[in-house]
Amino acid sequence: MTITPESVQALLNSEDYGDRLSGLNKLRQLSPDVAFGLIKPLITDSHPRVRYSAVSQMDSLGGQNLAETLPLLRERLLTDKESDVRAAAADAIAALKLTEAFDDLLTVYQQSEDDWLIQFSIIAALGEMGEPRSFPLLEEALASDNNLLQTAAIGSLGELGDPRAVALLAPFVTHGDWQIRHRLVQALSRLGTPETHALLAQLAQDEFPQIAQDAQAALSQ
Repeated sequence: MTITPESVQALLNSEDYGDRLSGLNKLRQLSPDVAFGLIKPLITDSHPRVRYSAVSQMDSLGGQNLAETLPLLRERLLTDKESDVRAAAADAIAALKLTEAFDDLLTVYQQSEDDWLIQFSIIAALGEMGEPRSFPLLEEALASDNNLLQTAAIGSLGELGDPRAVALLAPFVTHGDWQIRHRLVQALSRLGTPETHALLAQLAQDEFPQIAQDAQAALSQ
């Protein structure tokens, strides 16, 4: 069966949320400009699974019109009742580098102390956004007692590329969680300051082979 804008629109207009989900999946087979026009109403759909699926595609479709996309994603981030929809909105905002929404991300993070999914998604997304103002928030997350937040903060500090991060990351070279040490190798290889060489040299002797190999590869670059 040939996928056309009309056939997808029929699914998206269905009262059956399963049909709407099917229609959202088929949007990937249409041109981005057409898909963008069709997906917008689904971002505020009554069913949370439909909203999540729609918002999750905005990182690839929202670039068609950032002026329209920003308020749509901002509303989901600030008002949606579902944590995963808000997290998906944060991901899309960062992927599209909508730095105008940085203050919203900061506010939501601070108001979500009991929602690890939202906090994790925001911290993980900030590196991709590349907003220098995110450094203090990443520093705060790095000091968290939540290993997931720490891991996300390490990755985002590497992506952000601020050399001030090296001093913050140095103590994690001997962290007991190998996943954090592995993420650390990736972050340090991105930062590329003279100070990172000694830290990577230490990680090149790590007991976990993958960490040691990746650190050695970073040193040889």
